[in-house]
Amino acid sequence: MKRREFTQLTTGAALASATLLGTSVHAQASKPKAGTDYQVLDPRAAVEAGAGKIEVVEFFWYSCPHCNAFEPTLQAWIAKLPKDVVLRRVPVAFQDSFVPQQRLYFTLEAMGLVEKLHAKVFAAIHVEKKNLASGEAILEWVGQQGVDKAKFVQQYNSFTVVTKVTKATQLQNAYKVEGVPALGVAGRYYTDGSMAGNMQRALQVVDTLVPDVRAGR
Repeated sequence: MKRREFTQLTTGAALASATLLGTSVHAQASKPKAGTDYQVLDPRAAVEAGAGKIEVVEFFWYSCPHCNAFEPTLQAWIAKLPKDVVLRRVPVAFQDSFVPQQRLYFTLEAMGLVEKLHAKVFAAIHVEKKNLASGEAILEWVGQQGVDKAKFVQQYNSFTVVTKVTKATQLQNAYKVEGVPALGVAGRYYTDGSMAGNMQRALQVVDTLVPDVRAGR
């Protein structure tokens, strides 16, 4: 979903899935090319992965139907990652109204609840049609999931979460993210569904770039 499209949330899940996962004969047949299938970042973006690790960043927004449709494909890809490749999820903010959901993700992360609740956030918004755009709505929802509200609020308003939100937006800008879902590799490369043809192929592009990073190229 491009920046200019983020308010147009009437796209059906089936259409989103077709856009994300449909194949492109031309795209599949050719080797990924810099400037066409992915961008080379200059200057490079910051990374958090430790020495010997290759960081792949997924940029997403919980209310984006394309991100919701991409999630199962991404999860299957994560399950097969080499041991030296780590995924980092980064919620974007194309405008201030996105910030509550940025805080939601980083609060779940701080509380060790991403594995338990990340997919459930997508389901709440896109299947159950809940409006989780405000801090109040988010707090009510997490309480329904059995989360301690007081502890959640403490983390949600913490300096740590606020700092992570700031850094997420800085990273989004460093990668020049124009839409979500999108992928970054080692602070060096950027791709998305528009460039690669669809998000399944974007993952294939990432798979071709990881060996270059590993080899120091």
